[in-house]
Amino acid sequence: MDYTKITTFGALKTSGYKPQTIKEELRQNLITKIRKGETVFAGVHGYEDTVIPELERAILSKHNINFLGLRGQAKTRLARLMVNLLDEYVPVLQGSEINDDPYNPISRYALELLREKGDETPISWLHRSDRFAEKLATPDVTVADLIGDVDPIKAANLKLSYADDRVIHFGMIPRANRSIFVINELPDLQARIQVALFNILQEGDIQIRGFKLRLPLDVQFIFTANPEDYTNRGSIVTPLKDRIGSQILTHYPTSVEIAKAITAQEANLETAQKEQIYVPELARELIEQISFEARNSEYVDEKSGVSARMSITAFQNLLSTAELRMLRSGTETTAVRLSDFMGIVPAITGKVELVYEGEQEGADTVALQLIENAVKNLFPVLFPKIEKLERENERYPYDDIVRWFSESEGIELSDELSDTDYERILDQVTPILALIQQYQPETMPKDLHFLIEFVLWGLTLHNKLSKYRLGNGLQFQDNFQGYLRNNL
Repeated sequence: MDYTKITTFGALKTSGYKPQTIKEELRQNLITKIRKGETVFAGVHGYEDTVIPELERAILSKHNINFLGLRGQAKTRLARLMVNLLDEYVPVLQGSEINDDPYNPISRYALELLREKGDETPISWLHRSDRFAEKLATPDVTVADLIGDVDPIKAANLKLSYADDRVIHFGMIPRANRSIFVINELPDLQARIQVALFNILQEGDIQIRGFKLRLPLDVQFIFTANPEDYTNRGSIVTPLKDRIGSQILTHYPTSVEIAKAITAQEANLETAQKEQIYVPELARELIEQISFEARNSEYVDEKSGVSARMSITAFQNLLSTAELRMLRSGTETTAVRLSDFMGIVPAITGKVELVYEGEQEGADTVALQLIENAVKNLFPVLFPKIEKLERENERYPYDDIVRWFSESEGIELSDELSDTDYERILDQVTPILALIQQYQPETMPKDLHFLIEFVLWGLTLHNKLSKYRLGNGLQFQDNFQGYLRNNL
């Protein structure tokens, strides 16, 4: 039945509509979705066996929830997705500031309206998209912002005494009655402001400037917090933590495949970039591997974390680097090159918090090291591992490549090379083609030149060749030429 056509309380009562609290609503709709086999939290990857089951248990238990995790772990996204578990529409008394339920009015306005008009009381319907409120906890947040305050202008206009509760201006939480209310970064909220939440969470009453109002607000509270905040910027006061039903720990992607799915979903690329720029699968893996390297780096603050946003912005920069080269060369299409990864350095330096040693190294140096570590650690996945010690008179898979460079002056890859010249230069290193044919025979032609450059980078990082950054490109030489270059 389409209840939204009902416009009076009397008609609502005869329709058979049954009111529910918001927590009952979330619980029943979750049960329905699970029984139908529907995906409840679409677009959240890597939490299927960890966070989401815990969240579902918390909803079934009708708990207020705290998501605890480092930045970029989809805490706010999960909170926003809970809106999909609300009924599409709920009835409210028309004109109510705090979304009064006709069956359970709590404001003075609602009680007087029902007393005056009875079954003719007008109702309206509130869509679930309007039943979500969010507040970032900052040090300047006040009790008046969240709970409310006495409004002197209202008192003057209505000619009311300050002793009359009609002079109260409700804050964000009362106005979020029958809604999901999210407070992000809860530890940043001053302790005295956190104390103001005690009664709302437990007893359901609020106090404003001496007015003690029995307002059993119907709110699903969701908080987010970063563990770092507990020691660096603030803390969640213990009595407030005690009133939060479930604390759910979030985490970063546990595999490159999950991380790739997140980046692909969130990158928000331009249509032209998708259609005109080819991205080898290995390039996508390298982008994610860089984030994994950052989370394990001795130069990066582990407690601060490395957000998934780093991979997303790095991927966007990678494509923009290739696009800029394409535009300057006047061509219509291009493919991402490994040397294009130099263009993602700003996306890395802006997303990682460095420890003292990292600051000494310099942000750009740390970013380049993360890129190189990603290449170095993926290299043995695709090609034979390079041993640190090699025996004389034994043949190794990379001997022909090293010999080729020792008998030539090496190669130079300018950042502005056309695709044709770039491919022509790399094709000169014929031993690499043989290596790829032997160990990666299923390589597609359009991935070939990215893989050739990947081999060159891998060999330099394992000290088989030398790599230098020129003003506008890279130069690869054998180690002897590199030695002469550095010592002449």
